[in-house]
Amino acid sequence: MTPGRRLSLDAARRVALAAQGFGRPRPAVVSGRHVQRVIDQVAQFQIDSINVAVRAQYMPLFARLGPYDRSLLDAAAGPAQRRLFEYWGHAASLIDVDLQPALRMRMRSERTWTPGRVQQILAAKPDLRERILADLAASGPLTAREIDNVEERKKVSWGWNWSEAKFILEDLFDCGTVAVASRNSQFERRYDLAERVLPGRVLEVADPSNEASYDVLIGRAARALGVADLGALTSYFYLKKAAGLASVRRLEASGLLRPVEVDGLGEHWLWHEAAVPRTITTQALVSPFDSLVFDRQRVLDLFGVHYRIEVYTPAAKRQHGYYVYLFVCDDAIAARVDLKADRGRGVLVVQASWVEGGQQPDAVAPRLAEELRAMASWLGLTKVAVTSVGTLAPKLARHL
Repeated sequence: MTPGRRLSLDAARRVALAAQGFGRPRPAVVSGRHVQRVIDQVAQFQIDSINVAVRAQYMPLFARLGPYDRSLLDAAAGPAQRRLFEYWGHAASLIDVDLQPALRMRMRSERTWTPGRVQQILAAKPDLRERILADLAASGPLTAREIDNVEERKKVSWGWNWSEAKFILEDLFDCGTVAVASRNSQFERRYDLAERVLPGRVLEVADPSNEASYDVLIGRAARALGVADLGALTSYFYLKKAAGLASVRRLEASGLLRPVEVDGLGEHWLWHEAAVPRTITTQALVSPFDSLVFDRQRVLDLFGVHYRIEVYTPAAKRQHGYYVYLFVCDDAIAARVDLKADRGRGVLVVQASWVEGGQQPDAVAPRLAEELRAMASWLGLTKVAVTSVGTLAPKLARHL
């Protein structure tokens, strides 16, 4: 199907889902090839430290591929393969390593200023940055706690209680001088010199200009989104709108982006290779940091769902729960569930479950139950338990 200059909202939803890798049959056995396919589609997996059910970076592959060995993602981000590297994409993310040259413009920008706290530390210890680099060169990769630096630490009850070494390492990371080799079991970054983390073929790429970098990143965002407005295109990698629009115009002139009007949403751009399926058949649980939904305005525009993470909201004021997953059912977001893995009891706890407006509980509940059972099994849990909280809870409990 070749669309004209207008796209219905229903069609735009299907384009977005297909571009993100939904609607394809899940493989019987997930391999590294399947993981690479998703990397090619979404470009990044956002990282989050909350582990109430499963860490955020592992969930997108499950949502698209079904149960898989999580070591496949670890291997893709590890030194033997290094198909992903950690940096700032849409927040901290595991990003397709081939995008590292385009992200150097962000690193160059970081080098033009020094955070105030780093300035304070270096004023007191002018040689600390060089000592840290020497430690990494001699013994890396290292966590901040493994850096040899004597300091008086003040315990605080809020905010970033970072050590001096951590502040310096994070600044070096932002500037691209060091990179994250891996994370340890406490989820701490293990830093090393960038040239020892990144593949040689990536390091050999000459620094692209800012304009060329924008074209790469906007193009990759467009490919991942399928159809998007300027806000979504720039939000995908947190780019500036003015420079993003200039890039969109260049990509449009080259034929990679095609302008379309989405009914009720106005000006959008369609990736030139985007599929426009007539139907989408899928069911998937997506985390708050999945690239399908991390742009909350886009979720509202395309799916009519107002979605906010309530982790930092006091419990009494939460509307839907602590860590809420959305349930994608065909071409709609049909429900949301607050999930917790009770590993001691081997139970995936549905702390609240809500059906979205316009969706039929009798149709949604059995499919959501099937997905929850699959997720529980994937996490090594033996049971799914549903509390009575939420509009979908009675129906869902019946199917579990």
